[in-house]
Order: sequence, then C-alpha cells, then structure tokens
Amino acid sequence: MPHSVRFVSNEIQETPLADLHVKLGAKMIPFAGWNMPVQYTSIINEHTAVREKVGIFDISHMGQFFLEGEGAEQWLNTLLSNDVAKLGVGEGQYTMMLNENGGVIDDLIIYREAEGRIFLVVNASMIDQDYAWLEKHLAEGLILSNESNAWAGMAVQGPEASAAFKTLFPERELPPRNGMEKWTQDNESLIVCRTGYTGEDGFEFFSPAESGSKWFQSFVDKGAEPCGLGARDSLRLEVCYPLNGSDLSPSRTPLEAGLGFFCALEKGDFIGRDSLLKQKEEGLKERLVALKYTGKGAPPRAHYEVFSKEGERLSELTSGVLSPSLREGIALAYLPLSHAKLGTLVDIDVRGRKFEAEVVKKPFYKKA
Repeated sequence: MPHSVRFVSNEIQETPLADLHVKLGAKMIPFAGWNMPVQYTSIINEHTAVREKVGIFDISHMGQFFLEGEGAEQWLNTLLSNDVAKLGVGEGQYTMMLNENGGVIDDLIIYREAEGRIFLVVNASMIDQDYAWLEKHLAEGLILSNESNAWAGMAVQGPEASAAFKTLFPERELPPRNGMEKWTQDNESLIVCRTGYTGEDGFEFFSPAESGSKWFQSFVDKGAEPCGLGARDSLRLEVCYPLNGSDLSPSRTPLEAGLGFFCALEKGDFIGRDSLLKQKEEGLKERLVALKYTGKGAPPRAHYEVFSKEGERLSELTSGVLSPSLREGIALAYLPLSHAKLGTLVDIDVRGRKFEAEVVKKPFYKKA
C-alpha cells in the first residue's frame, strides 16, 4: 500500500486525512511533528459527544509496525514490560518499552495477529526511535517492518461506537475488548482493534492510507462527531490515561507512574527489569498522583509548579485541564511520597496566582 507522506512548512508532516479535516472545518496545529486538528466546533462539544454518543479521531500519525517470524513473541518479551506470552491469537495488551534504567521509552499496544505475527501501534513522536530500538535488538530470523506511511487510522469512541461500526459493516462483529481482527474487503486490508484512550467503549480502525478519508467521512455520515486533540486530551486525562512525553518519560519508571500492573516482573528477564526490581525493593521516592482543585480556579496546565502548603516547591504538573465532565480543574504530577497521600492539600501556581488542589483517587471520572 504505497503512500508518500506529504509535508507542510517547517517539515511538519500531514496525515492522509489532512485535506478532509480542513474541509470539515478543523483548526489545525502542530503536534508531535504532525499537522493535526485540535478542534472542529469546540472542545466541550466534542468531549461531550464522546461521553454521550460517538466521536471519531484521526490517529493516522501513530506508528504501525509488524513483527514476523518464529519466536517473535518470545523475543518481544525480552523488550517489553508486559507478558506477551499471555496473548492468544487476536488479543492485544497495553505495554511499555523501557531503557536499562527502567525509564519509559514509549508506551504502546501490541496485538497477536497470528502465531509468529505481531501488530504494534506506537506513539507518533516515537516512530523512528522505537523502530531503531527494536531493530538494534532484533533477533536473527525475525522481520520487523515499519508500515506507518501505508495506513490511515481513526479511533471511534463513545457509547454508540458499536452501533456506528454495525451500520458500516452489518455482516461483521467487533472483536471483544482488547481484541483485533484483520480482513480483506474490496481488495483492501482492514484492521479493527477494540481498545481506546477515552474511558469509553470504542475501537481503532485502520485502512490503506489512500482510502482513509473515505472511511473517516463514512463514519461521520453515520453520526460520529469529528473530534480533535483538545477533546482527546481532556477525555484521557479524566480517566488518568498517561501521555508519553508528558506523564511518562525515559527518566520515570512505570512503578512511579502507577503502572506496575503492566510490568510482568515474574516472566523473566527484559530490558529495565533489574532496575524495576531494585526500585521496588528500595521503595519509591515519588509517584504520579491525581490532583483536583478544591474550588474554582484558572485551568491547570502542564509545567505549572506545585507547592506544599508551607510554600516549598515540590514539582510541576505533567498534565492539566479544566474537566468538561466535572467542571473542575484536574491535573497529574509526580510528588514526593510525603505529599502523595490521598487528601493532601497543595497549591498550583498559575501565572503567579496559587490555587489549592487535593490529592484524590484515580480516575477523576467514572461512568455512572
């Protein structure tokens, strides 16, 4: 499926859906090296559509790798934190690629398409770095291919996502949660994966790059609201899904980020495991906590400083937003354990003004 990625000014890449976004009235911004829609109508409208009905996001900027060969699962288990051996054919899992110090290079989702064939979906800004890291460690006899330019991707999310799928594919069923299916239709390879980044039901749909706009428009015609990065960020933050490069980084481990559940320390050796075992034995010094304003305040944003009630600088926010669902300021930050207990009060500095926030239980938002 040949497709040449087009470029705009300053070497910013465009997805195959870029022209359609403009046609649909999107406001475009640079994100992770890509020209992406931040919103079409308003962040609140798009956020609400996903929580109450169904929305669709362009995720074509994310990377798609395929790994093939006998022993692919066993080799991949030496590079990723979760246990690939637990996956049956057609099943997927959230996992992380770590450095030797246990820091997060990238978080990704992998799917076992067939015996000896793995589909990997990686973050947009990490495509080249992830591919180089995997290729550097690649075992003999395995074939790793980067097909990111060949695919268009879209995430259809919300309580009516399944109905939207059924209207376009009446003869097919969505795979179960965390599952994937691949099939051929009208000489096109299509992939659907049942995961998401919003806290709602939904799926990811991948088609050849050249037909991506057709499929995106088809979902819109069936009632899916086009949604941009603004709503994607507020939706994922309400359910405390981390953003790589902000909440996750090479200097922070999954244990500090509260993602120990996705680290199968018992499975045997993998890159970063020794550092995680050592950190677990010695105990954490900081961890990623959820902060919520105790009253009204200006929207919290990443990099705003966090202070103790005594005025000591503790850290800075990794993510922050005014929650459309809760109508409250919510944020994530790494705090010392002394200030990470539930109920602890801190102050967030917003351009010289301090707003009180409380350490609360994750996630901020749960479905009724």
